[in-house]
Amino acid sequence: MVIIDSHCHAGTGDGLTGAWDTRAPLLDYEQQCRRSKIRFSVLFACFHSDYLVANRSVAALVRRQPDRYFGYAFVHPLRDKSRMQELVGEAVEDHGFVGIKLHQYDGQISREVCEMARKYSLPVLYDVMGRIWAVDVVANEYPDINFIIPHLGSFADDWRAQEDFLFRLASFPNVHTDTSGVRRLDLLQKAVRMAGANKILFGTDGPFLDAEYELMKLRLLRLSGEEFGQMVSGNWLRLTAVARSRRASLAGRSAGIAAATQPPVLR
Repeated sequence: MVIIDSHCHAGTGDGLTGAWDTRAPLLDYEQQCRRSKIRFSVLFACFHSDYLVANRSVAALVRRQPDRYFGYAFVHPLRDKSRMQELVGEAVEDHGFVGIKLHQYDGQISREVCEMARKYSLPVLYDVMGRIWAVDVVANEYPDINFIIPHLGSFADDWRAQEDFLFRLASFPNVHTDTSGVRRLDLLQKAVRMAGANKILFGTDGPFLDAEYELMKLRLLRLSGEEFGQMVSGNWLRLTAVARSRRASLAGRSAGIAAATQPPVLR
């Protein structure tokens, strides 16, 4: 069974306030993936003062291992307001990125971000930092865009926010979540019961969290084979189908790319 980590940081940040905006090296993470048989990973930048620069660094990592990595474009909804088309357009059209990432720490999601996601048929990984009401707004306003709200809505382990989020997860067809950093297994089990395994993606928040441990959490949920398959790969493949097809076409048009280095065509 193919296992895909849908949530991993990579590269170098320039904030120097913590790991999240300083450095996300992949050496140990890659070893963890090999041991736990995680075949593919989705990469996006650390926090950075210029996401155009940061996305290009991630693109270089993806380009070196196109049979291992996919990329998401990290955007700042406020600072990148005047250049969202340039930033996302380059990420998709030149680098073959297959999603958008943004964080409430940088600012509230904007229409401009959503319009870019709609234009390129990209899922949006949006960390709301416990501001669960924001899910209602975007899910209602953009029903044709798939939103992935990581950490059950709160990396800070705010169980009240996570409990509130479960109702949004079950209610909105276009709202999904990932398992990264969720400490309470009972809430993950409740998410499966309330919303279904088809709404939950496996993620590690690597390299900051241990990939082997994050995958072990899923095994402890005692899922059926079908549920496990949906969470570790099926759901992400479904949400990125259009974008991955574009990436494969882009690689095919690029001169000098050998067949052995073509991005994987996953179903």
